[in-house]
Amino acid sequence: MTQTTRAVIFDLDDTLFDHYHSVRAGLMAVQKAYPDLQQRTLDDLTHTYVDLVESLHIKVLQGLLTLDQARIQRIQSFFLKYGRTLPADEAQTCANLYRGAYQAARQTVPGAIALLEHLRTRVKIGIITNNASFEQREKLDFCKLTSLIDVLVISEEVGVIKPDPAIFAIALDRLACSASETVMVGDAWNTDILGAYGVGIRPVWLNRFGNICPDPSIATTVTTFEPAAEITAILLGVP
Repeated sequence: MTQTTRAVIFDLDDTLFDHYHSVRAGLMAVQKAYPDLQQRTLDDLTHTYVDLVESLHIKVLQGLLTLDQARIQRIQSFFLKYGRTLPADEAQTCANLYRGAYQAARQTVPGAIALLEHLRTRVKIGIITNNASFEQREKLDFCKLTSLIDVLVISEEVGVIKPDPAIFAIALDRLACSASETVMVGDAWNTDILGAYGVGIRPVWLNRFGNICPDPSIATTVTTFEPAAEITAILLGVP
């Protein structure tokens, strides 16, 4: 089979950067500081918190909340779910505690760096991510990912968010590749997979947590980035 793939675009959070790992580290720090939360499992706390992240993050992307405002509201809403009301000053202190542990635990998704190193000798590599510019660039630098990518498209910088076709068009233009020559790898079905599929980019779903695939006809599924050679073959569509 002749290789036709010239570029691979990745999502960042929970695709290359292990956001889930950092969230759990942050929540462990909060749980340790508040004994009443110790009656709950970390899985329960994580599920509650992740739902709140998703609901408030869209307001950040829309410019309705700053990151700091969202963090405080998220902590207050989180504690309210467990029957406790936190005043703003305590919520700020708790948000700082969470943030410190989150930052200290930053790491890439297992196999991500090896995969990028394997791919970059074969194709161009891009990232499309929905978030604040400083936040995402800091993650890339900390995790030593910056030098491994050719094109970075951040929603705050371009004024449009996934799954809007325009953000994919910007990435394709910067990569100088057509949709048919490009693969999109992401963990979020609606924004990454359906967004890419809608503009003719072949999507590959990273499903690390054993979720049920909404539509196997739309995307190839991988559960890990290891070993790099095997995942590269899947991404590039070669036997």
